[in-house]
Amino acid sequence: MTHNNTQFLFDFRLPLLLILLLCSEKLIYAQRPANEIETTKHLADTSKQRDLIDIGKEILNIRPPQTVKSTGKKVYFSFLPFSTNVPGGGHALITSTTAGFYLGDRSNTYMSKMTFTPYTNFGKRFGLPIRSYIWLKENSWVIDGDIRLLKYPHETWGIGKEHQGDQQINLDYTYFRLYQHALKRIHGGLFLGIGYDLDYRMNIKSTSNTKLEDYTSYAYGTDLKDNTTSSGVSFNLIYDTRANSINTWSGNYANLQFRVNPTFLGSDQNWKSLFFEVRRYHRLTQNRNRQNMIAVRSFFWTVFNSKAPYLDLPNLGWDPYNSSGRGFPVSRFRGKSLYYLETEYRRDITRDGLFGFVAFMNFTTLNGPKNAMFEDWNVGTGAGARIKFNKNSGTNIGIDYGISKNHRGVRLTLGEVF
Repeated sequence: MTHNNTQFLFDFRLPLLLILLLCSEKLIYAQRPANEIETTKHLADTSKQRDLIDIGKEILNIRPPQTVKSTGKKVYFSFLPFSTNVPGGGHALITSTTAGFYLGDRSNTYMSKMTFTPYTNFGKRFGLPIRSYIWLKENSWVIDGDIRLLKYPHETWGIGKEHQGDQQINLDYTYFRLYQHALKRIHGGLFLGIGYDLDYRMNIKSTSNTKLEDYTSYAYGTDLKDNTTSSGVSFNLIYDTRANSINTWSGNYANLQFRVNPTFLGSDQNWKSLFFEVRRYHRLTQNRNRQNMIAVRSFFWTVFNSKAPYLDLPNLGWDPYNSSGRGFPVSRFRGKSLYYLETEYRRDITRDGLFGFVAFMNFTTLNGPKNAMFEDWNVGTGAGARIKFNKNSGTNIGIDYGISKNHRGVRLTLGEVF
């Protein structure tokens, strides 16, 4: 066995062991018959909560509606426009819209969600991302989708830690993503399915004096031709017992995705990737009117030793939900294998749940020419405020301030980060 193969086995087995340990306590839930899945105990009791919509109704003297029946399919919208700093410098106007809804009886069907977050700086930057996580009736299927069209200038730091925090170069390109996965319930909270994944980048160019291939010494996808294509089939396994993925009150989540990108489907190179994530939500109180929770997530992402294009390599902030790396700039760390661990404490400040706070810390390790995986760690930490926008969907306005070595910044979200 070569040294590279030995290193890969070590990279793979340790995060796998950690993930299995985190999942082990709740995996027994998957053994329950499908018709015994109850969603109500996984939801917050909103009868004593208060949100910004309640405040608006009080100001406008609007009478509250009647209680929604369990078979109701009402859509709960949340909307937040704001301006913020963006990767690569400058500001952009962002409008985030989240919709939570049910496609079946609430007693046996989880809440689906869709998010639409267009942004622009009215110049050379824009984005039209649409994310969906849809539960069909009685949780028989889960449909996971991600469609994006982005004009996306941003910074990059090469492979691993080969360049310091102030030695980045700037890239600019137009990016189209189409991910669509359909998973059938096998038993309880366990789902299995397939999907199609396309990453297409156009008009790639470096806006710095340094060429990307010279800067990274990486052979694939760095010659900055007009476009790069990664087109593949993914095999997906999900374990999900979260009745509400917008703001999980209880339950757990695991996601295993193996992706194959052959040239006969249009990829520039033959390459494969593995993404394995687990999330654990541990409530510290049984009071369904209050939030007091420790949430933990962990993922391992690798492209093995295949010829993955540089911009498709595992990197911080580009996991499936772009939710990793608070306290770091986007794409700060990139490598052929990356392991990420994050923990967050969530708690209400007011008894009605209108205001709350979080405190978080994350750890990243990856391989590179100047660092070894699991021997060198990068730490980010911070805290944030939560304001309840829509109590029926659990949607919060999140304002997080994160710091790490050589970086600090504010992050606004509509819904929880994970």
